[in-house]
Amino acid sequence: MLFLLLTFSLSANFLINDHLISPKASEIIQKIGLELKDKSGINAYLIASNDVIDKRANLYEYVKKYEKQFSKPWVAFIFLPNNKRLGILVSDKSLRSYYNDSEVKRYAIGILGSADSNSIQSKYDVAMVQAYSELADELASKKGIKLKSTIKNKGTWLIKIITWLVYLGAVLVFWVYFGRPIYMRIRYGKQ
Repeated sequence: MLFLLLTFSLSANFLINDHLISPKASEIIQKIGLELKDKSGINAYLIASNDVIDKRANLYEYVKKYEKQFSKPWVAFIFLPNNKRLGILVSDKSLRSYYNDSEVKRYAIGILGSADSNSIQSKYDVAMVQAYSELADELASKKGIKLKSTIKNKGTWLIKIITWLVYLGAVLVFWVYFGRPIYMRIRYGKQ
């Protein structure tokens, strides 16, 4: 037990959390962050905080209070739900080309903005794990590395098949109700 405690206390902490992210989601984030650091040398941090900052406040100024805990080079994903703000900051401007800002945020915003019966806690967990995973994947792929601990979009092929089936169904409905009757009138004359 002592060995495990020492191992976890000596490992880097990639999550700064004000009890917004559950322990299970925290484990996943830590695992992804550790693998990213080991394979690419980039430290990706997630700051999930209840802090309230001014609407016009600069996120770089906000991150300065955590910067002492960060190892360079770092990328920080910031989630401030009380301010409705998401942001991605970097220690070195060259790291900005390693990820697509809007793509990473899309994962979080899509889940946070969904109108479903899930609890706020589960939305925060899923949104942050998905966005952090996407960020780590993009950072790693820029270095030519594949991460095993990230969450892949395994269901995307199924969604594409369903989408094409819906399109095919729409074409068939159009043909049966509009296309075929018009074709029959043209071919055999008005009846």
